[in-house]
Amino acid sequence: MSSAFIPSEAVSSDLFDTLVANHRLGHRGFHGRDHWLRVLQNGRLLAVETGANLRVVELFALLHDSCRENENDDPLHGHRAAAYARDLRGRWFDATDAEMDLLTLACELHSDGYTEADITVQTCWDADRLDLGRVGIRPSVRYLCTEVAKRADIIAAAFQRSTLLPSSAANRASSSVTSSVRL
Repeated sequence: MSSAFIPSEAVSSDLFDTLVANHRLGHRGFHGRDHWLRVLQNGRLLAVETGANLRVVELFALLHDSCRENENDDPLHGHRAAAYARDLRGRWFDATDAEMDLLTLACELHSDGYTEADITVQTCWDADRLDLGRVGIRPSVRYLCTEVAKRADIIAAAFQRSTLLPSSAANRASSSVTSSVRL
């Protein structure tokens, strides 16, 4: 099971509840609430060591897949998430212009395989990629950005968390073609 949502200065319970309620795909697939919570946990853990901007990392975790239109190939979902973040800014969360630049870049490019960027963006991408166990893929250091995310203990712990899916998702994971699922 995924961890429960723990609000912070950056991400409130009201924001989380709004994102959960407005997620068009629902939360039984690979890119919903449970994934967001694991990415949030991964991001919080990584940011302690990378020095990433925690506000950006936390917002990314909840927003990056919030605008997906399907569970498989949806190459524009990150761009929609970035636009959604811009719409929510000032109403549901505060962020400086610099933080918004980092957040929108992280959202827009998170599934494109990049590894070079600002440390905050790298931390966002790693937090997401460390959750690949949900689709039957063990994270590879080749696709991770930060030294901390590449550590064997970090990968092992994240992989274990990501494979502890609710039973309905676990059943789908074992019967689906996971190679077609994109971040």
